Amino acid sequence: MRLDKFLKVTGLIKRRPVAKESAEEGVILLNGNKAKPSAVVKAGDKLEIDMWNYYKAIEILQVPTSNSIPKVKIPEHINVTEYRTKQPE
Repeated sequence: MRLDKFLKVTGLIKRRPVAKESAEEGVILLNGNKAKPSAVVKAGDKLEIDMWNYYKAIEILQVPTSNSIPKVKIPEHINVTEYRTKQPE
């Protein structure tokens, strides 16, 4: 599954165009490298999302096979290993 679609389906980023733009701006790392929106994600990959107001480190447990998943099933697909908010300077 493409990175931008994965971010939208799992609810990490609410809209796919925002996920695509975030990846193009370099705020999303896949296994430690800047990720393109078209990068293919797979189980075991590590994601880092460094947005303007928060930072998340995520481990991908399983890639969804459908275009949507219920919120209660999100923990089956991702594990948030680190989350911190950023304070305005």
